[in-house]
Amino acid sequence: MKVTFYGHACFMLEVNGKKLLFDPFIRMNALAAHIDVESIAADYILLSHGHGDHVADAKEIADRTGATLISNHEVVTWFQNLGVANVWGMNIGGKRKFDFGTVHLVNAIHSSTMPDGSYGGNPGGFIIEAGGKVLYYAGDTALHKDMELIGLHHRPDIAILPIGDNYTMGVEDSLLCCNMIRCTKVIGVHYNTFPPIEIDTVNAIRQYEIENKELILMEIGESKEI
Repeated sequence: MKVTFYGHACFMLEVNGKKLLFDPFIRMNALAAHIDVESIAADYILLSHGHGDHVADAKEIADRTGATLISNHEVVTWFQNLGVANVWGMNIGGKRKFDFGTVHLVNAIHSSTMPDGSYGGNPGGFIIEAGGKVLYYAGDTALHKDMELIGLHHRPDIAILPIGDNYTMGVEDSLLCCNMIRCTKVIGVHYNTFPPIEIDTVNAIRQYEIENKELILMEIGESKEI
Protein backbone atom coordinates (compact mmCIF):
# COMPACT_ATOMS: atom_id res chain seq x y z
CA MET A 1 0.00 0.00 0.00
CA LYS A 2 1.12 3.53 -0.79
CA VAL A 3 -0.37 6.63 0.84
CA THR A 4 -0.10 10.18 -0.49
CA PHE A 5 -1.30 12.99 1.78
CA TYR A 6 -3.08 15.96 0.19
CA GLY A 7 -3.80 17.92 3.36
CA HIS A 8 -6.50 18.06 6.03
CA ALA A 9 -8.14 14.60 5.84
CA CYS A 10 -7.53 13.97 2.15
CA PHE A 11 -5.23 11.18 1.03
CA MET A 12 -4.71 8.73 -1.80
CA LEU A 13 -4.34 5.00 -1.17
CA GLU A 14 -2.76 3.02 -3.99
CA VAL A 15 -3.27 -0.72 -3.73
CA ASN A 16 -3.60 -3.59 -6.19
CA GLY A 17 -3.19 -1.22 -9.13
CA LYS A 18 -6.08 1.04 -8.10
CA LYS A 19 -6.14 4.58 -6.73
CA LEU A 20 -8.53 5.34 -3.88
CA LEU A 21 -8.97 9.02 -3.03
CA PHE A 22 -10.45 9.83 0.38
CA ASP A 23 -12.31 13.02 1.35
CA PRO A 24 -10.94 15.45 -1.27
CA PHE A 25 -10.62 18.99 0.10
CA ILE A 26 -7.74 20.59 -1.75
CA ARG A 27 -8.62 23.72 -3.74
CA MET A 28 -10.16 25.43 -0.70
CA ASN A 29 -7.30 24.46 1.62
CA ALA A 30 -4.69 27.23 1.59
CA LEU A 31 -2.08 24.82 2.97
CA ALA A 32 -2.49 22.64 -0.14
CA ALA A 33 -2.13 25.45 -2.68
CA HIS A 34 0.85 23.68 -4.30
CA ILE A 35 -1.19 20.56 -5.12
CA ASP A 36 -2.39 20.36 -8.74
CA VAL A 37 -5.90 18.97 -8.43
CA GLU A 38 -6.18 18.44 -12.18
CA SER A 39 -3.26 16.02 -12.11
CA ILE A 40 -4.86 13.74 -9.49
CA ALA A 41 -6.08 10.45 -10.94
CA ALA A 42 -8.58 8.26 -9.11
CA ASP A 43 -10.42 5.00 -9.67
CA TYR A 44 -12.53 5.42 -6.52
CA ILE A 45 -13.45 8.38 -4.32
CA LEU A 46 -14.47 7.50 -0.76
CA LEU A 47 -16.34 10.10 1.29
CA SER A 48 -16.73 9.68 5.03
CA HIS A 49 -19.52 12.26 5.35
CA GLY A 50 -21.01 15.31 3.66
CA HIS A 51 -19.17 18.29 5.15
CA GLY A 52 -17.53 20.65 2.68
CA ASP A 53 -14.05 20.08 4.07
CA HIS A 54 -14.37 16.44 2.99
CA VAL A 55 -16.26 16.61 -0.32
CA ALA A 56 -15.29 19.94 -1.89
CA ASP A 57 -13.38 18.54 -4.87
CA ALA A 58 -15.23 15.24 -5.22
CA LYS A 59 -17.49 16.13 -8.15
CA GLU A 60 -14.73 17.78 -10.18
CA ILE A 61 -12.42 14.79 -9.79
CA ALA A 62 -15.19 12.21 -10.30
CA ASP A 63 -16.37 13.92 -13.49
CA ARG A 64 -12.86 14.16 -14.92
CA THR A 65 -11.66 10.68 -14.00
CA GLY A 66 -14.87 8.65 -14.10
CA ALA A 67 -14.06 7.39 -10.60
CA THR A 68 -16.71 5.51 -8.64
CA LEU A 69 -17.83 7.51 -5.63
CA ILE A 70 -18.37 5.40 -2.50
CA SER A 71 -20.19 6.73 0.55
CA ASN A 72 -23.41 6.39 2.48
CA HIS A 73 -26.69 6.35 0.55
CA GLU A 74 -27.56 9.99 1.16
CA VAL A 75 -24.18 11.34 0.08
CA VAL A 76 -24.04 9.31 -3.14
CA THR A 77 -27.64 10.27 -3.98
CA TRP A 78 -26.75 13.95 -3.55
CA PHE A 79 -23.85 13.56 -5.97
CA GLN A 80 -25.97 11.55 -8.40
CA ASN A 81 -28.42 14.45 -8.50
CA LEU A 82 -25.47 16.70 -9.45
CA GLY A 83 -24.73 14.42 -12.40
CA VAL A 84 -21.94 12.22 -11.04
CA ALA A 85 -22.18 9.08 -13.16
CA ASN A 86 -20.60 6.32 -11.07
CA VAL A 87 -21.60 5.85 -7.45
CA TRP A 88 -21.92 3.06 -4.92
CA GLY A 89 -24.04 3.63 -1.84
CA MET A 90 -23.48 1.80 1.44
CA ASN A 91 -24.57 2.10 5.05
CA ILE A 92 -23.07 1.56 8.47
CA GLY A 93 -22.15 -2.07 9.14
CA GLY A 94 -22.14 -3.10 5.50
CA LYS A 95 -19.26 -4.36 3.41
CA ARG A 96 -18.64 -4.72 -0.30
CA LYS A 97 -15.94 -6.41 -2.34
CA PHE A 98 -14.47 -4.30 -5.13
CA ASP A 99 -11.74 -5.10 -7.65
CA PHE A 100 -9.03 -3.76 -5.29
CA GLY A 101 -10.29 -5.35 -2.06
CA THR A 102 -13.08 -5.07 0.49
CA VAL A 103 -14.62 -1.92 1.95
CA HIS A 104 -16.39 -1.96 5.32
CA LEU A 105 -18.39 1.14 6.29
CA VAL A 106 -18.17 1.55 10.06
CA ASN A 107 -19.61 3.91 12.62
CA ALA A 108 -18.35 7.44 13.31
CA ILE A 109 -19.74 9.88 15.87
CA HIS A 110 -20.00 13.27 14.19
CA SER A 111 -22.53 15.20 12.09
CA SER A 112 -23.12 15.20 8.34
CA THR A 113 -24.73 17.83 6.15
CA MET A 114 -24.03 18.49 2.50
CA PRO A 115 -22.58 21.83 1.32
CA ASP A 116 -26.09 23.09 0.46
CA GLY A 117 -27.35 22.24 3.96
CA SER A 118 -29.27 19.10 2.98
CA TYR A 119 -29.12 15.90 5.00
CA GLY A 120 -25.88 13.96 4.59
CA GLY A 121 -26.82 10.69 6.26
CA ASN A 122 -24.82 9.05 9.02
CA PRO A 123 -21.08 9.84 9.09
CA GLY A 124 -18.79 6.85 8.85
CA GLY A 125 -15.30 5.50 8.61
CA PHE A 126 -13.81 2.93 6.27
CA ILE A 127 -11.93 -0.30 6.81
CA ILE A 128 -10.04 -1.33 3.69
CA GLU A 129 -8.84 -4.91 3.36
CA ALA A 130 -6.50 -5.12 0.38
CA GLY A 131 -2.99 -6.18 -0.55
CA GLY A 132 -2.74 -8.41 2.48
CA LYS A 133 -3.19 -5.48 4.88
CA VAL A 134 -5.97 -3.76 6.80
CA LEU A 135 -6.29 0.03 6.93
CA TYR A 136 -8.78 1.89 9.12
CA TYR A 137 -9.73 5.45 8.19
CA ALA A 138 -11.86 6.76 11.03
CA GLY A 139 -13.24 9.83 9.25
CA ASP A 140 -14.35 12.67 11.50
CA THR A 141 -15.28 11.08 14.78
CA ALA A 142 -15.28 11.20 18.53
CA LEU A 143 -13.91 8.28 20.49
CA HIS A 144 -16.63 5.64 20.78
CA LYS A 145 -17.05 2.11 22.07
CA ASP A 146 -17.73 0.60 18.64
CA MET A 147 -14.00 0.97 18.00
CA GLU A 148 -13.56 -2.09 20.20
CA LEU A 149 -15.40 -4.10 17.55
CA ILE A 150 -12.78 -3.00 15.00
CA GLY A 151 -10.09 -4.36 17.30
CA LEU A 152 -12.03 -7.58 17.72
CA HIS A 153 -12.82 -8.23 14.06
CA HIS A 154 -10.15 -6.42 12.03
CA ARG A 155 -7.02 -5.43 14.01
CA PRO A 156 -5.79 -2.83 11.47
CA ASP A 157 -2.16 -2.74 10.41
CA ILE A 158 -2.40 1.03 10.23
CA ALA A 159 -5.03 3.61 11.20
CA ILE A 160 -5.65 7.08 9.82
CA LEU A 161 -7.11 9.07 12.70
CA PRO A 162 -8.19 12.67 13.29
CA ILE A 163 -6.08 14.31 16.00
CA GLY A 164 -7.00 18.00 15.84
CA ASP A 165 -9.55 18.00 18.68
CA ASN A 166 -12.41 20.56 18.87
CA TYR A 167 -14.44 18.95 16.02
CA THR A 168 -13.09 15.38 16.39
CA MET A 169 -10.90 13.29 18.64
CA GLY A 170 -7.73 14.89 19.91
CA VAL A 171 -4.37 13.24 20.46
CA GLU A 172 -5.26 11.76 23.86
CA ASP A 173 -8.46 10.14 22.61
CA SER A 174 -6.70 8.89 19.49
CA LEU A 175 -4.32 6.99 21.75
CA LEU A 176 -7.28 5.37 23.49
CA CYS A 177 -8.64 4.53 20.05
CA CYS A 178 -5.37 2.75 19.24
CA ASN A 179 -5.83 0.54 22.29
CA MET A 180 -9.40 -0.25 21.31
CA ILE A 181 -8.62 -1.13 17.69
CA ARG A 182 -5.35 -2.89 18.64
CA CYS A 183 -3.19 -0.81 16.33
CA THR A 184 0.11 0.92 17.14
CA LYS A 185 0.81 2.75 13.85
CA VAL A 186 -1.18 5.90 13.04
CA ILE A 187 -1.19 8.56 10.35
CA GLY A 188 -2.63 11.73 11.86
CA VAL A 189 -5.06 13.90 9.89
CA HIS A 190 -7.57 16.71 10.45
CA TYR A 191 -5.20 19.03 12.32
CA ASN A 192 -3.60 22.48 11.76
CA THR A 193 -5.81 23.35 8.76
CA PHE A 194 -7.77 25.97 10.72
CA PRO A 195 -7.05 27.76 14.04
CA PRO A 196 -9.54 25.66 16.08
CA ILE A 197 -7.66 22.46 15.21
CA GLU A 198 -4.07 23.67 15.58
CA ILE A 199 -2.01 21.35 17.78
CA ASP A 200 1.51 20.98 19.14
CA THR A 201 2.81 18.35 16.74
CA VAL A 202 6.06 17.76 18.63
CA ASN A 203 4.13 17.00 21.81
CA ALA A 204 1.69 14.80 19.90
CA ILE A 205 4.51 12.62 18.56
CA ARG A 206 6.03 12.47 22.05
CA GLN A 207 2.75 11.30 23.58
CA TYR A 208 2.64 8.44 21.10
CA GLU A 209 6.25 7.49 21.81
CA ILE A 210 5.53 7.36 25.54
CA GLU A 211 2.80 4.81 24.78
CA ASN A 212 5.13 2.81 22.50
CA LYS A 213 3.11 3.78 19.44
CA GLU A 214 4.03 5.58 16.23
CA LEU A 215 2.36 8.78 15.02
CA ILE A 216 3.21 9.70 11.43
CA LEU A 217 2.57 13.32 10.44
CA MET A 218 3.03 13.61 6.69
CA GLU A 219 3.86 16.73 4.70
CA ILE A 220 1.23 17.77 2.17
CA GLY A 221 2.16 16.08 -1.10
CA GLU A 222 4.33 13.45 0.60
CA SER A 223 3.98 9.76 -0.29
CA LYS A 224 4.84 6.81 1.92
CA GLU A 225 4.76 3.02 1.62
CA ILE A 226 2.86 1.48 4.52
